[in-house]
Amino acid sequence: MFTCDCINPEIMKVLAYCGHGSKILIADGNYPVAEKSGDAKKVYLGLCKDIPKVTDVLKALKSVINIEKAEVMVPGDSGKKSEEPKGTEVIDKYLSPDKQPEIFKDFKEITGLELYAWGRWSFYDAASDNVVLAISTGESRTFANILLTVGCA
Repeated sequence: MFTCDCINPEIMKVLAYCGHGSKILIADGNYPVAEKSGDAKKVYLGLCKDIPKVTDVLKALKSVINIEKAEVMVPGDSGKKSEEPKGTEVIDKYLSPDKQPEIFKDFKEITGLELYAWGRWSFYDAASDNVVLAISTGESRTFANILLTVGCA
């Protein structure tokens, strides 16, 4: 019997095959998982509004894996993908804390990591490439999407 917080068999099976550098997407209920997560194993957990929340899933995964990097989709749409942040800029250097979605504070607290910024369209591309697991939740907060990189044991 598992002693970690995550007991979903589909998720645990995929996590067992993950290695250092594997990517996992946890998406809010608005995210187009079917179209924007490439060949990833897709797990749809959304039962109803806000059940479960992205933060619930993040906490459960944190009990199973080490997380090396956390990337988020940031508000703002210049209309030009070439002008969007591309996951190399720390969120606090890109957006002041008062302009960040409230959930980013929770993401930082749960992971203990800095968050890296992606523009909307660039995030979709990043989450469609080399992602092994995409989890859709019932989360209703906007910009509540997080792309995790699995770290070493």
